[in-house]
Amino acid sequence: MKLPDIKILDESHKILRTISKEVTFPLDKETKKIINDSLDYLEMSQIPEYSEKYDLRPGMGLSFVQLGIPKRIFVISEEIDEGKFNRYVVINPKIISKSEELIYVGEGEGCLSVNREVEGIVPRHARITVEAYDENGELFDIRVREDMAVAFQHEIDHLNGILFVDKIDKKNPYKNKDLMREI
Repeated sequence: MKLPDIKILDESHKILRTISKEVTFPLDKETKKIINDSLDYLEMSQIPEYSEKYDLRPGMGLSFVQLGIPKRIFVISEEIDEGKFNRYVVINPKIISKSEELIYVGEGEGCLSVNREVEGIVPRHARITVEAYDENGELFDIRVREDMAVAFQHEIDHLNGILFVDKIDKKNPYKNKDLMREI
C-alpha cells in the first residue's frame, strides 16, 4: 500500500484556529479523493507495519482543516478487528444531543496536529448524537459513545477552531477529574 500524500498541519498554523465553512453538495472529485486519502492514511497509521515503515503517529480521526482546508468535513477510521476498519465520513456535523455524564481519556487525548506530550484531562460527553451528511449528501444521525464519542467531539472542535489542549485547565490540568469517568 502506498502512503497517500497527506500533509497534516502543526498546531502553530493559524488556519487551525479558524471556523470551517459549511460544505455544499455534490462534492467535487478532489474533495472525494482527499476523503479517501485521509481514511487510507489513518488506517495505515494504525497498522504497525506501515506506521513503522513510514514513521507515522497512529491516529483515528482527521479534519479537513488539519490539511489546511477549512471545510466542515472530518473522517474517522476505527479499527474493529486487526486490519479491519469502520470508516466514518462526517460533513456539516451538528451535535443534537449529549449525555450529562462526562468522561476523559485516561492516558490523555492526542492529536496529529499536536506533536508534543500534553498533561491533563479533556472533559467530554460519554454519549452524543450527531446529525451530519455523508459524502453523497445523505443526511444521517449517529449515536456514538465512549472512545468514539471522544473522537467525534475532538474532530467537531477542530471544525470550530478549537484544539484539545484549549480544553485543559492550565492551572489545574486534572481539574474535576473526580466528577468524570476515566475511559
